[in-house]
Amino acid sequence: MGFQLEMSIPVMTVFFQGLLSFFSPCVLPLVPLYLGYLSGGVQGENDFSKHRGKLLLHTICFVIGISVSFFLMGAGVSAAGSFLHEHQILFARVGGILIILFGLYQLGAFGKSKVLGNEHRLPIHLDRLTMSPLTALLFGVTFSFAWTPCVGPALASVLVMAGSAQTQAAGFLLIGVYTAGFVLPFLAVGLFTAKVLSFFKKHGKAVRYTVKAGGVLMLLMGLMMFTGKMNVVTGYLSGTGTKQETKAEENTGQEKKEQREKRADYDFTLRDQYGEEHTLSEYKGKVVFLNFWATWCPPCKAEMPDIQKLYEEYGENGKEAEVVILGIAAPGYGNETDEEEIRQFLEENGYTYPVVMDSRGEVFAQYGITAYPTTFMIDKEGNIFGYVQGQLSEDVMRSIIKQTLDGKKSGSRK
Repeated sequence: MGFQLEMSIPVMTVFFQGLLSFFSPCVLPLVPLYLGYLSGGVQGENDFSKHRGKLLLHTICFVIGISVSFFLMGAGVSAAGSFLHEHQILFARVGGILIILFGLYQLGAFGKSKVLGNEHRLPIHLDRLTMSPLTALLFGVTFSFAWTPCVGPALASVLVMAGSAQTQAAGFLLIGVYTAGFVLPFLAVGLFTAKVLSFFKKHGKAVRYTVKAGGVLMLLMGLMMFTGKMNVVTGYLSGTGTKQETKAEENTGQEKKEQREKRADYDFTLRDQYGEEHTLSEYKGKVVFLNFWATWCPPCKAEMPDIQKLYEEYGENGKEAEVVILGIAAPGYGNETDEEEIRQFLEENGYTYPVVMDSRGEVFAQYGITAYPTTFMIDKEGNIFGYVQGQLSEDVMRSIIKQTLDGKKSGSRK
């Protein structure tokens, strides 16, 4: 259901977007954890030079894991992409458990003890997994789920372009260029780590402390991912909270997807910041630009001036307006503030377009919102024409509005 977005983006621009994403607040805080993992399996003083090649191999496997996730997310219309998207919370929790296990191992929890002697070790063999290419690959996949929406509009825009490219090859080329920019710093870190470990060749105690510190970081990271507290940093479990999980139990991911693609069955009646009621079905005959957002979300705030501009340009939702602009927020859910603070935010920034308040989080759950911002386009018949996740530029907003008005997605042969 993605839109066909015709854009000319220089390859180097996409590459630099990937580079800048590495330095986002989501990624940099995890670099120490990454370093701790790489150094975790090095024990003896003579191990450093011997394992230099292995460290680089693990780094390569780690970035391959990240790349695989990015490519699967780019294939959002495929079964794999849809499955990963629908079960993002589950993957985050499984990843959290995995990281906790390795953190405990690095802290010595699965080492020799009176209970776990040589003949009664855990069958998982964490000691082998810790320094294996497969584990590095799994870590890359796991960590990418903690980073995704938070790397900001860069990844979101590239994924949108990739999903809407004229050919699959062009789409995957964009993702490949972005991924290259993102993972190159990790490869550099891997090389740097090997040199640091060699420097510590004569300081075994320092390395042991590094291992323990890495274990503690892993425990913290794993707990945050499992409990959902990681949304303070990444936002991947934000917004809908337990209400979304409840809805997910009532409807399977496939059922929700089928309903979404058929028509806008999710009618709602909500009040905006001015106390006025808005019922979606009453806008039948008009095109509705429905933007799900949050006050704590930088990409959301970055696109709001353009939304305000379009709101004014299309007649401020007047009777003669052919396009209705609606924002929707969920006060009190995830990291979102209360309704009064949302009103204050809108007033202070001069945003006058109506933002309805989903105070119970039901509409967010019904529409399956898992990333911010997400924009739905409702056509004149009241059906969902398409939706886009991530920050949109003004040109892209105009493009999806025009496509919905024309009833034809750009690049479609029909």
